[in-house]
Amino acid sequence: MDLGKIFKNTFLVIVACIALSACATQKKVDSTGQMQGDVYTGTDTVKYLASGVPDRVFFATNESVLTTKSRDTLRKQAAWMRKNSELTFVIEGHADERGTREYNLALGERRANAAKDYLMTYGVAGNRLQVISYGKERPVDSGSNPLSWSKNRRSVTVKAN
Repeated sequence: MDLGKIFKNTFLVIVACIALSACATQKKVDSTGQMQGDVYTGTDTVKYLASGVPDRVFFATNESVLTTKSRDTLRKQAAWMRKNSELTFVIEGHADERGTREYNLALGERRANAAKDYLMTYGVAGNRLQVISYGKERPVDSGSNPLSWSKNRRSVTVKAN
């Protein structure tokens, strides 16, 4: 074996590993909450539908799949809604600023429908739930950075008038 060739190959592997690790995204944590991957899990933007029942859930980039934390929040919403059967609700779907208007309107609708479908599986009648998508038109955080975007990728449950 050529010792020079082994050294050269080992050196190239180490340089490649260093270069790849420099490109890796780190999870960000700030004083108001935390981001797990790219899903905001803090509480500074969370309002409440009722005492102790958060009104919104968050999504990963380009996703409408509910996270474990989102499903837990929606179960709390469903329990409260079942106790208040005279009320109706609107589920708003939102997206971050990236992407076209049309794409984000469709994504917001998928997110709102995911929340609606989950609420229905926990006993909330579908005729009590309306869905609307605002796409990227109503950001909760107007910043152009990953933390701001993660706050804007959400569905919000509000009482209908």
